[in-house]
Amino acid sequence: MDREEKKKSAEALHEELKKATGIVLSKFQGITVAQDFALRRKVARTGAQYKVVKNSLIERAAKGTPAEPIAQKLAGTTSVALTQADPVALAKALTEYAKENPIFSFKCGVVEGRVISLADLNSLATLPSKEQLLSKVLFLFNSPAQRVASTLSGVARNLACVISQAVKENKFQETAHS
Repeated sequence: MDREEKKKSAEALHEELKKATGIVLSKFQGITVAQDFALRRKVARTGAQYKVVKNSLIERAAKGTPAEPIAQKLAGTTSVALTQADPVALAKALTEYAKENPIFSFKCGVVEGRVISLADLNSLATLPSKEQLLSKVLFLFNSPAQRVASTLSGVARNLACVISQAVKENKFQETAHS
């Protein structure tokens, strides 16, 4: 690549890193073409991207982005997985792949602007997906409302039954107003 192409690549990566909610840098040395293809397909299914990038390009592109703290002093071969959508889905895909392919290893990452460790990445991977969490929250909001509605309808139903029974048994007396 000539200097102009490198500059354009760095600018494009800079824009992607700026918009990303989740960024994971990893070591991929020794992965076969088939393994790399499987990883790219798994990452793409989460709506994320996976790229092999030179360390100097990452360092240049990361300036002024959430990835800046992790892009310093990189060594060895580096790949970048980034997402603008769901960092949990990306973390799950990468940890699942790493379990199947131990040669693939994590270097570091950033989620929602916060630097994460390998332990944090594993914890993130065990979280339920965004959709599952939203559905649980909605269920919890809806549950008390359903209980209140059934309780209120039960009270009204019971009151109606008591009044109906009292009317049948002539328990009410008319009072004469003078």
